[in-house]
Amino acid sequence: MGSLDTVVGPVPVVSALLSPADHWGSFKVRLDFGRMDYEVDPGLYAVGVPDAGAPVLVTANYKLSFDSLRRHLVGRDVWLLVLDTKGVNVWCAAGKGTFSTEELVTRLNDCGLSRLVEHRQVILPQLAGPGVAAHLIPKATGFSVRYGPVLAADLPQYLDDDGHIPAAMRVKDFPFLERLVFAPLELLLALKGSLPFFIMLALLFGFLPGEGYLQNIITQALSASYPYFAGVIAGTVLTPLLLTWLPGRAFAVKGAAAGLIVSSWLLVYPLPLLQGIASLLIMMVLSSYWGMKFTGASTYTSLSGVKKEMRIAVPMQIVGGVIGLGCWVVASFI
Repeated sequence: MGSLDTVVGPVPVVSALLSPADHWGSFKVRLDFGRMDYEVDPGLYAVGVPDAGAPVLVTANYKLSFDSLRRHLVGRDVWLLVLDTKGVNVWCAAGKGTFSTEELVTRLNDCGLSRLVEHRQVILPQLAGPGVAAHLIPKATGFSVRYGPVLAADLPQYLDDDGHIPAAMRVKDFPFLERLVFAPLELLLALKGSLPFFIMLALLFGFLPGEGYLQNIITQALSASYPYFAGVIAGTVLTPLLLTWLPGRAFAVKGAAAGLIVSSWLLVYPLPLLQGIASLLIMMVLSSYWGMKFTGASTYTSLSGVKKEMRIAVPMQIVGGVIGLGCWVVASFI
């Protein structure tokens, strides 16, 4: 949309209205096309025609975060300061250390914001809190930090109320529909990641006793496909959808419970003992593993909690997977 001439030079102007290209880009990213390279250039931007008294909002250079912010600023004149978070969203970047005190200080000083605005205040997303030591910013830049509401959708009310935030705007829940949005992407990522492994297993299954290598591949792959992909789907779809009802606090436990649910088909179509044990373990292990991936998408977790969970869960998943495959192989010889 061009640029705005200012005392610090031209500042790019962006619209608060998302274009069809923006929506198409968002759709593609949610299907894992270009997800790791979906970013905007860091720096200063203008929405509308901001002046020296306009608020300064800080965000990440992940384009979904950038778009989510600006689309709630229709009819407003604000400055947007975009940090270089390496294309990572605000919350994850704060945890990874790219939405950081150092990056905020560098960006504030480099863009000449002190010459551009009369006030000395910048507004950060609340979820950026873990990455920024707000008390260090004034001494390094002359600007103080205020944290806005959790959701960008609440920014208009926040700005209109002069920074007053009701308690409800400080809390982030994870409702069913938001969890549903994550499921297709996680399922696609899981299928892309696990399909080569499944094909490798199918090729190895060809060496098991039976009617020949090719016939074994077809027979064993078909019989293993249900527990394998049922476990993947349970972990990526059923786990987030039933998150609040599944037992336990750890996502690995919740995922294992989802795997146990889908394994109920064994009660209707029972298998020989060893193959049944193998199917049960495979479903629970895969569901637990992929369910654990949601620790990065939920505000239910913390970085230290995730590390602790992985130290305990991953070895157990490996052992369970090895036992499950072992039972499947042994069952083929019986």
